Amino acid sequence: MELKEIIQKLTGTRDELLRTLNGLSGDQLNKQMDPYSWSIGQVCQHLSKTEELYVLAIKKGLKSNEDSFIEKKPLDSLFDRSNKLEAPDIAKPTDEILEHQEIIEKLKNSRETLYEILNTIEDPSVLSRRHFIHPVFKEMLLIEWIESLYLHEQRHIKQINDIKNGFK
Repeated sequence: MELKEIIQKLTGTRDELLRTLNGLSGDQLNKQMDPYSWSIGQVCQHLSKTEELYVLAIKKGLKSNEDSFIEKKPLDSLFDRSNKLEAPDIAKPTDEILEHQEIIEKLKNSRETLYEILNTIEDPSVLSRRHFIHPVFKEMLLIEWIESLYLHEQRHIKQINDIKNGFK
């Protein structure tokens, strides 16, 4: 998939996430279904933290001058929510209570930072020739890091919808 297509999917997925959050009260955003699950606000905090970490990984991967010859990873597993993935500690949310606007700002800022780095890339094909080590998928091409962001976000939109349905 080309970078332009991935950016379109990133934009569409983020728009869907924002629509999903629209109109939720502070209580709905911060209520946990049980002590072991995340609130909607925490899911969003995780998404923005993950995006910030991905930007750092992409920057580091772009510093390499050597081409990578690694197999593309099947990223479809991100859709399978029965396959529980434990977020690394660095990407886990805090217990901080966040207001709707704060959550939106965090998401907006992390996305702007991603687009800033992507807009500095003169030759997008470099993203298919460089890699960085991912905590779950191991060696992963930079283009796959970017692609996995919208897939990861889609996974969590489903989680948010499940949480919202649990309120009814």
